[in-house]
Order: sequence, then structure tokens, then C-alpha cells
Amino acid sequence: MTDDRRIPPAALALGLAGLIPFLWSAATQLFPAVAAFGATWLPPMFLGSYVGLTYGTVILSFMSGALWGFAARAPEAGPLPYVLAVIPALWVFFTVTDASDTSSIFLIAGFVGLLLLDATFAAQGLAPRWWMKLRLLLTAVVVGCLSVALL
Repeated sequence: MTDDRRIPPAALALGLAGLIPFLWSAATQLFPAVAAFGATWLPPMFLGSYVGLTYGTVILSFMSGALWGFAARAPEAGPLPYVLAVIPALWVFFTVTDASDTSSIFLIAGFVGLLLLDATFAAQGLAPRWWMKLRLLLTAVVVGCLSVALL
């Protein structure tokens, strides 16, 4: 019998790999030499806060899709789980509008809100039992990296 609270290796590996753009964003903001090196190979949108904001927008929208999948597991619950599932995508669409500190704050709030939605779906038994362990780890790193823009 397997431990269904253990994060599957593929989910863990891909989740951690998904942190690379956030870590790169933070590194290029904290270390001018890293930013200068990156600038020799990459366009400006892949450096500094731009990459964190752009990639964060994509990931928050992607996570709405994951929540939609959880909602589909409970059709008897009515429309509420589907409504909750689209909130992260709508949030980021309407609030992250530029590369300002305000957009960074809204994106961070979006990831914190997503974690609350993850917990809601997990509490209803719609997410795998390992889900919150993975989401807590990933969210902590994402929020930390996005916070660098506010320093």
C-alpha cells in the first residue's frame, strides 16, 4: 500500500522546476552581476521583476485550471466550486496590469488567496491528500521570490 500523503515524485520534481523562473527573477533583482550576465543572453522581459510578474500571472491562471479539475470531481456541489476555481485567473487578469509594486502586491495576494482556495478544496476531499504539502512549499518560495521586488 502506498502513502497517499506522500507527494508523487513527478509532481514534486515538476513543482520544484516550476520555481526556476521565480528564483531567476529574485536572483536578477538581488545580484547585479547575475542580471548583467542574463542581459547578455535574454531580453529585458526575462530579467528582474518582469519575469516574476509575467510567469506568476501564467501560473496563477494555470492553478485556476487545477482548481477547476477539483471542482469537476463534485458536480453535486453545484456551481460554487467552479466559481471559486475561476477566482485566481480573474484576480490576476484584473489586478496585475504593469510592473509596479502594486502589481507585485496583488500577485502575492493572489498566491496567498490561492493557498486558501487549495485548502478549501482539500478540506472537501477534492484534492489529493498530498496536495497541501506541495502547495505550502511552492507558495512559500513563490511569495518570497515575488517579495524581492518590494525591497
